Amino acid sequence: MATKSTTPKSTLKAKAPAKARTPKAVVPKATKAASAVAKLRIRVRAYEHKILDASVKQIMDTALRFDATILGPIPLPTEIKKYTVNRSAFVYKNAREQFEMRVHKRLIDIVNPNAKVIESLTNLSLPSGVNIDVKML
Repeated sequence: MATKSTTPKSTLKAKAPAKARTPKAVVPKATKAASAVAKLRIRVRAYEHKILDASVKQIMDTALRFDATILGPIPLPTEIKKYTVNRSAFVYKNAREQFEMRVHKRLIDIVNPNAKVIESLTNLSLPSGVNIDVKML
C-alpha cells in the first residue's frame, strides 16, 4: 500500500533552480597610506568640568596659533562612579550613604599636525587633575 503525505499540495512549494554565480572582478582598493590623513587624537579627562574646559581652550589656542585644523572639542559621556557606604558598622545596617565621582571627558582631533604643533603641545603645562591621552591615528 502506498503511503500518502499528510501535507496538502497547496502548501508545498517547488524550489527554484539555483542561479549560476559568476565570480566578480576583484578591484584593488586604494592603499591606506595614499588616502589616509594623519590625525592627532587628544582625550582630556578631569573631575571638574570648569578646569577641563579651560584646559581644552588652552590646547585649542596652542594648536590654532600654528594654523592646525581642529575638530572638536567633542563632549564624551560623563563617567559616573557610585559608591555606597554603611553609615554605621553594626546596628544600623540599613542606614547607608551614597557618594559619586564624575569624570568629564572631551575629545579633540588635530588633522595633519606639523612638528611645531606637536612640540608646542608637549611643552604645554596644564593644571593638576587633568589627564591627557594622545594618540596618532
